[in-house]
Amino acid sequence: MAPGIGTAASDHNPRGNAARGWALHQAASDVIPGGVNSATRYVGHPYAFAGGDGAYVVDLDGNRYLDYHAAFGAILIGHNSPVVDDPVRAVVGTIDLFGLGVTELEVELATRITEVIPSAEMMIATMSGSEATAQAVRLARATTGRQLLVKFQGGFHGWHDAVARNVISAPELAYGRDPLSAGILDSALDSTLIAEFNDLGSVRALFEQYPERIAAVILEPIPHNVGALVPTQEFVDGLRTLTRDQGALLIFDEVITGFRHALGGYQEICGVDPDLTTFGKGMANGYPIGGLAGPRSLMERFDGQKGDVLLAGTFNGYAIGATAAIATIDHLRASPDFYTRTHALGERMRAGLASIVEEVGIQATVAGYGGVFSLYFTGGPIRGYRDLMRNDNQAYAAFHRRMTDAGFLMIPMSLKRNHISGAHTEDDVDRTLEAAREVLTGMKADGTAR
Repeated sequence: MAPGIGTAASDHNPRGNAARGWALHQAASDVIPGGVNSATRYVGHPYAFAGGDGAYVVDLDGNRYLDYHAAFGAILIGHNSPVVDDPVRAVVGTIDLFGLGVTELEVELATRITEVIPSAEMMIATMSGSEATAQAVRLARATTGRQLLVKFQGGFHGWHDAVARNVISAPELAYGRDPLSAGILDSALDSTLIAEFNDLGSVRALFEQYPERIAAVILEPIPHNVGALVPTQEFVDGLRTLTRDQGALLIFDEVITGFRHALGGYQEICGVDPDLTTFGKGMANGYPIGGLAGPRSLMERFDGQKGDVLLAGTFNGYAIGATAAIATIDHLRASPDFYTRTHALGERMRAGLASIVEEVGIQATVAGYGGVFSLYFTGGPIRGYRDLMRNDNQAYAAFHRRMTDAGFLMIPMSLKRNHISGAHTEDDVDRTLEAAREVLTGMKADGTAR
């Protein structure tokens, strides 16, 4: 999150006319605070969008972009994919919203989740990843009878008070008190402790400092909210052992990594079963839905008749989101080449960027996993957030700004990642690399990158 850190919004649009988009943004600003419905959506041009198809989006003025932003990763298969949209059209007009009982779609979705996520025996549906992590934190505290939570500097787990702190922090605020918002109670901030990713000792130190008080450790297995910090196997194995020994829960926030890197999430890849798993984003290829899964012994606390943890939400498990999620999961199950393709394209992009960086002669490090890639403007290696504090945030944002100006949509804000969807091709990647060579050469020439 952290709007303003390395932001490079611009009103100059070298792609052509932006009159309609600018006019709509102005109209939006009269009735929507800041003209957007989420803090990081305003990036200058393109101001407004009109449509999307496959790997491309079109703004309101007709400018076409190859999309690597992918709605913060929610677009997994491609924009307006008939694989997902056709089943959704079929259910509209048949099942809408009842608010009582259960539908066959909800049962079908929960069954799919328990089949594909290794640690899942039961699931609950939510409307977003933030709601899923809020439920996970509440369940962890109810289960353990403890109050404290450990998260990692740089990890983002939603907008709710328990986790809304210490994401893209300035160096002077990192690891200290850095709330994402005004209006959060001090007690909520103080109940969340901050550790360093890939540093098991920093987590162990918190358990020693607060014995028998920590309810859970929550992490993005790959913290994609700061690009792509890839965990060591020793780290994830150590977290599993440490939390189990200390009587705390381990929560994998797979809202981004889930379904994108493997059908079973990053836990399938690393072989570590967390106690709870949250998911959302790409599970429905752009339709709003999220969820929380775990073992029956924990999840039955949500049982409205016998449990003691509240589960409420009029739209939980609604037909359109459930249908889209089922269709997405079924497509991924039937198309194992999705992962080989997107991983190969991601590696092609990362290798190409690394070659260009060396050719141009700038200090930068290529990172990523699967179909996700980032270009940090600092030397490596990069293992945790302390390493990212060396990053040139202005250069990072400028690279994304100039790539967007060239027709390759990347959010112009520091540490934001880029996504390759199932609709991207080798030709798309190669054209992107050609543009990146021109952009980075220009940044070197004008001193934006060194």
